Amino acid sequence: MLKLKQGVDLLTEIGGIKTVEQAQALFQKRCDPQTQARLAHINNPDALIKIANSIAMMDPDAVFVNTGSEEDLQWVREASLKKGEERALTLPGHTIHFDLPEEQGRVVEKTLYIINPDEDVSVLAKSILRDEALEYVRQYMTGIAKGKTLLIGFFNRGPVGAQAAIPAIEITTSTYVMHSADILYRNAYYHFDQEAARAGEFLTNVHSEGTNRPEDFPNMRVFMDRSWLTTYSLLCTYAGNTLLLKKGNHRFAVDLSTYYRRERELSEHMFITGLIGPGGRKTFFAGAAPSGCGKTTTAMVGDDFIGDDLAQIWIAADGTMRAVNPEKGIFGIVQDVNAEGDPLLMKALRAPGVEVIWTNVLITEDGTPHWVGDGEPVPEKGVNYTGEWWIGKTDAAGKPIPMSNPNARFTLESTNIDTYNQTVAEDSAGVPISVITYSGRDSDTMPPVWVAKNPDHGVVIGASILSAATATEVGAQGVRRQPWANEPFIPGPLAEYMEAQFVFFNSPKLTHKPIMAGLNYFLTHGARGGEGSKLLGEKRDVKVWLGWLELYAHGDVSAIETPIGYIPQYDDLKKLFARISKDYPKDLYAKQFAFYVDNILARITLQEEAYRKETGVSEKLFRVYQEQRQGLEALKAAYGPIVSVEQLMETGAK
Repeated sequence: MLKLKQGVDLLTEIGGIKTVEQAQALFQKRCDPQTQARLAHINNPDALIKIANSIAMMDPDAVFVNTGSEEDLQWVREASLKKGEERALTLPGHTIHFDLPEEQGRVVEKTLYIINPDEDVSVLAKSILRDEALEYVRQYMTGIAKGKTLLIGFFNRGPVGAQAAIPAIEITTSTYVMHSADILYRNAYYHFDQEAARAGEFLTNVHSEGTNRPEDFPNMRVFMDRSWLTTYSLLCTYAGNTLLLKKGNHRFAVDLSTYYRRERELSEHMFITGLIGPGGRKTFFAGAAPSGCGKTTTAMVGDDFIGDDLAQIWIAADGTMRAVNPEKGIFGIVQDVNAEGDPLLMKALRAPGVEVIWTNVLITEDGTPHWVGDGEPVPEKGVNYTGEWWIGKTDAAGKPIPMSNPNARFTLESTNIDTYNQTVAEDSAGVPISVITYSGRDSDTMPPVWVAKNPDHGVVIGASILSAATATEVGAQGVRRQPWANEPFIPGPLAEYMEAQFVFFNSPKLTHKPIMAGLNYFLTHGARGGEGSKLLGEKRDVKVWLGWLELYAHGDVSAIETPIGYIPQYDDLKKLFARISKDYPKDLYAKQFAFYVDNILARITLQEEAYRKETGVSEKLFRVYQEQRQGLEALKAAYGPIVSVEQLMETGAK
């Protein structure tokens, strides 16, 4: 059981401020009258002490409090240009920020949970003992803001008043980080005290990029103090390492839902989107996928886009599963975003009048951003995160350097997406979730879509996600286990998180249980009897898989029962493909939904062996795996290692 406020609080120990009176005295000494007046609006004593200790530790020349007014938002924009963290591009409102070549993603090896000696963490996580972390932060963050302005922002991770929303403080010397926060999160300066009281806690994030030199980068760290709900990020600029309102605070939200809000809430790495079904009904989805695995694309095919990355979820009084997006913007991977596959997103990225922060893309001489897979002619030269770039440029090892980093990003407000439903997204009641999906980057095993037989099987689909490593994590290679697509953000043992999932989805309070399904967009021709790594389908097919799930959730279509769950019938999919003006040959259906039994069995064995190495994993997981294995082995005995849809229909009831 995670215990809050256990052990020494690093900020208090280093800053030395322990009372509100001491905090007020420091504000009077270190802040100008306007800043003092703005801080006077905050009455939460713990927040004031956190802010005072950050000032005392980091020793800035000045302090700026961001109230969220248009004047303050503009001040941050202009300060970032003046400081040089961003540079203006040709389209008004467009800027470019470059991270160090060494820091083009989340640096897994340097991202650590601060723990007490008696605390366990996930076997897939890295940790550091509190005393060691204290000395590191003391060494590298003391005085790190000298010569700089410390920016302080008050934000809410979700609409004000939403049950699962959590307020957070962003304390940073980076104008780029604060600018990003302004786009991505709801400023809660005027609601902070009431939101902290409602939620029962708030989250704190302390960051400084320091001098931001390559020689400083080996000492960069991201620390997450689970006991004190505080992050420390130093000597880095990539938003995934510095904008800890996002994934750093998501980790804390996961802890809170696992240990303190069990059976009431979940905090998931999920998109939220709504589809319009027959008769104009609206059905809302929440879907998990590891970063770089098509989550934003999936979210965008909805008729009512709500969010592309994170979801705060709870069981409402009416027995429905409700969700809000803790963000109001998108920090998205731009590689392979193009007009054909992502028309709404491309419209926002190329249209005048939209505020966009670009990172690590190519900027041509005329001030236009370009990236790999944008569907446009490749420029001959430009500037990217490596400096001057030209076609054929190579690195020290002779490897070609692409014009943009595979993890190059854009940041924009969701209101710029035509299908964004702002009214619903800002409703503190959340949206009712009827469908949960889980997907990874799977080239050779699972079908495009299948539905779990019951909540336990659904939890196991989430627990069994695998994905090819993507550029979102520096140093990650090969195929990785990605439980619930939340794995990088689960601080505690996976067994405890898994138990919270089983409890939530089986709760008698959840009277309107969502269907739970697996998705896979990445099957290749080579894995289904053909040749090459070309996808057995295309991006826009996602609309069909979600459309079928929408119909299934309402009982409008039947399905084929298999050992791993229910799969669609051909005629239903053919009709849905016709709605997107696309033919769907039956031989393609046969390839996509045939079972390559040995591959599925190997997948089950891999996951089972991994989970057997962990302590306390629920027997429910292993019972589901065993049930699926027995059914698959029976199929293989009857039909061989490749089982056709017709053969599946012979053994399963419609």
